[in-house]
Amino acid sequence: MITREQALAYHSQGRPGKLKITPTKPTMSQEDLSLAYTPGVAEPCREIAQNPDAVFQYTAKGNLVAVVSNCTAVLGLGNIGPLAGKPVMEGKAVLFKRFADIDVFDIEIDSIDVDEIVRAVQLIAPTFGGINLEDIRAPECFEITRRLVESLDIPVFHDDQHGTAIVSAAALLNAIAITDRDISTTRAVFSGAGAAAIACARLYGEFGLRPENLLLCDSRGVIYTGRPDGMNPQKLEFARDTSRRTLADALAGADVFLGLSQANLVSQEMVKSMAPNPIIFAMANPDPEITPDDVATVRSDAIMATGRSDFPNQVNNVLGFPFIFRGALDVRARKINDEMMRAAVLGLVEIARLGEDVPRSVRETYPNDSFEFGPRYIIPKPFDPRVLTFVAPAVAAAAIDTGVARKKIDISEYRRRLERMSEDLARP
Repeated sequence: MITREQALAYHSQGRPGKLKITPTKPTMSQEDLSLAYTPGVAEPCREIAQNPDAVFQYTAKGNLVAVVSNCTAVLGLGNIGPLAGKPVMEGKAVLFKRFADIDVFDIEIDSIDVDEIVRAVQLIAPTFGGINLEDIRAPECFEITRRLVESLDIPVFHDDQHGTAIVSAAALLNAIAITDRDISTTRAVFSGAGAAAIACARLYGEFGLRPENLLLCDSRGVIYTGRPDGMNPQKLEFARDTSRRTLADALAGADVFLGLSQANLVSQEMVKSMAPNPIIFAMANPDPEITPDDVATVRSDAIMATGRSDFPNQVNNVLGFPFIFRGALDVRARKINDEMMRAAVLGLVEIARLGEDVPRSVRETYPNDSFEFGPRYIIPKPFDPRVLTFVAPAVAAAAIDTGVARKKIDISEYRRRLERMSEDLARP
């Protein structure tokens, strides 16, 4: 485990922070500067004024994403505000660049007002090819996302909702296949009813999880029809007619547990009460609802996943957002729609099922891990270069097929270009 001192030194040594801006054109001579700025810069301005889509040809817009947050729900830290949340947003930018060569400006907004946040993003949107919303608390995040998706003609993606849903859905589909289940008869219980959990519930439904087989629990217990307290429109969507009232009640006989809540909420007794071959995704960070060791003590037949890199089956959003945006940006998509998100899920599913074909570089990065498709390998590793070459093309193809792409590309050639990119990104 890293220490507090290591983390602070990493962020403060040398140039403070984790980002810098680097020119992509020569700037060494007077002629270079005359081309970069006045008078030369007037020519692309004139071209764009005549043809707005030329902005993608003459500026960085097409490879630039805004990571936008008001920092009201940052990791496990909560509402820490825009200054304290900035290191996280810079970290998000680092992941975009490292895994998909996408440039990012992090934008921290000092407001909790939905109208102000929506308007701020709308005003800066011309600068960017896409908007990644991050760490905005529920329920405000739902309204902010909806209004921005409807009003902007560039992709808007709330990673806490959509990213978590996509990556966990891929893991779930593979776990269901390994345990020889039918998703339409699988019974699932969620601990947590915030942005991530609601998005997961909706996306799993698109893959066949039936509403009547899903129970959501929040800090007050099961969300049931007629519950008088702690409800909002999103929770009402998943209220069920049930006599179960506690998380323990809900888990009895359940096939799947999805945890997006807080540490140590699930006991070994609850795990014992689940169905044979239970699927347990305890994804609270930094500490899960129950640890893999505690599960293994009472169940040898469980498939276990967490959000942590020091346990098998890490469900990590970095498997989603860089590659989804890569595919969306490269076809100049106007949005990230449901079909594109489902395509991303299926791309991740396919990689894990290739199992032993994992590249040597991945084996060297994770020397103690198994890569045989099965209970200890249901989702690819973040450093697997195939995530770029499987997910981004799948997303791009779905954007083209559904008519939200401004630009059509040859997907086979695009995949070859991404293979070259992945090799470059892997170099020190």
